[in-house]
Amino acid sequence: MEKSKAKFIIDGKEFEYPLIEGTENERAIDISTLRSDTGCITLDYGYMNTGACTSAITYLDGENGVLRYRGYPVEELAEKLEFVSVAYLLVNGKIPNNSERKEWSRLLNKHSIIHEDMRHFFYRYPEHAHPMAILSAMVVSLSAFYPELSQHRPEEPEEQLDIAAARLISMLRTIAAFSYKKSIGEPFVYPQHSLKYCENFLNMMFSSPVIPYEIKPEITKALNVLLILHADHEQNCSTSAVRLVGSARVNLYASVAAGICALWGPLHGGANQMVIEMLEEMRAKGISAKEVIEKAKSRDTAFRLYGFGHRVYKSYDPRAKVIKKVCDDVLKVLNINDPLLEIAKKLEEAALCDEFFIERNLYPNVDFYSGIIYRAIGIPKEMFTVLFALGRLPGWIAQWKEAREDCSFKIQRPRQIYVGPQNRHV
Repeated sequence: MEKSKAKFIIDGKEFEYPLIEGTENERAIDISTLRSDTGCITLDYGYMNTGACTSAITYLDGENGVLRYRGYPVEELAEKLEFVSVAYLLVNGKIPNNSERKEWSRLLNKHSIIHEDMRHFFYRYPEHAHPMAILSAMVVSLSAFYPELSQHRPEEPEEQLDIAAARLISMLRTIAAFSYKKSIGEPFVYPQHSLKYCENFLNMMFSSPVIPYEIKPEITKALNVLLILHADHEQNCSTSAVRLVGSARVNLYASVAAGICALWGPLHGGANQMVIEMLEEMRAKGISAKEVIEKAKSRDTAFRLYGFGHRVYKSYDPRAKVIKKVCDDVLKVLNINDPLLEIAKKLEEAALCDEFFIERNLYPNVDFYSGIIYRAIGIPKEMFTVLFALGRLPGWIAQWKEAREDCSFKIQRPRQIYVGPQNRHV
């Protein structure tokens, strides 16, 4: 709500703009008419101080390490709910009751099997194609197989959107598992309606005609937690991509495919894979935690310490606290003594005691331990970002849906300050 005004003085003239305050006392200056009033725009590299929208989905307080979905602390959701219920919460704005939960599960089961013709797509990809490339292509192709939601129409029936959301959340896990099976040359394992969401995914990933997969409840719980912790994270790179592409009124599938491509980057969703590769290199070359810390602090090297620090968190990432405990539990259940975990703990200990890291509030983030959990479960590092996409999907859908329903909906079109050559002629 509007509380007061902010005053700009440009070329000696004064201009006033509303000061907007959110429900958690966050404040923003509404400069919607700044250019028409003054001829000026704001320049904000990386959008560090720019709000692109108002949203009722996720609250993030990086200074105090707070993350809430629809008002619920993410730690509480990870402890008490399964991923499918959190997905419903994000998409529909409430925790489902028993009847809603049953209907949601029915939709997820009904739409878990991909169109049979889509199987041919998998067979045409190169043998070593990255799963994220396959995932993004398969998702955008859903608009051809299910054209009933091929246009971004505000008048789309709510039931149609529910079906599209359930289809994406359910099919993405099938596509992800099929991508993995394709990469290792094994036959596809189809989803089973008798299994829950995470159990189904693990079964499709690791079962074979010869050896059935033993589903351990502790592993299912760990996967549920990981997906919940990744389910949404405010206006990050991939979520902003989904909203930006969706603002052109393209369909949900195309918007989510854009989010998948954005998530692929090593500075975003690919960071957990980079953490594992960094720890593997430390082990292979015998590099100590202290050496890595010194290398990260040096300005004479392009080395990047993955898994530490975050664009918005200036204290310990609340998701990292949860994941660290899950990591210990999983390795204990599986009776795994992973040397990478010991290296990771030494690296964390060294960083948290170093003045350079303390002064800059560089703490372990969600990527630091998630890769070790995936590795222990048996998921190859090329699939880490796919799992991230699987978790983030409900958030993308919720953000796309919220933008679509916004009465002030406009195509997003940032401005720029031109610094190229002035007018010249051939």
